[in-house]
Amino acid sequence: MANRKKRLQKGIESLEKQIKIHEEKLRKAKKEDSIELAEYYQKEIAAKKRDKEEKQRILNKGG
Repeated sequence: MANRKKRLQKGIESLEKQIKIHEEKLRKAKKEDSIELAEYYQKEIAAKKRDKEEKQRILNKGG
């Protein structure tokens, strides 16, 4: 059980880092007026946030 909690926590931390990276890339894409790339990063950020929320829900539930 403890291993699962650790793995979930590491997964959450990893997703948070990926979200930050993608947000920075999104700002860069917007600055360069790359609409398609900006839309891609927005979708990626949304997907990663959903994954993070799901992992957080599982962890809070009792892991």
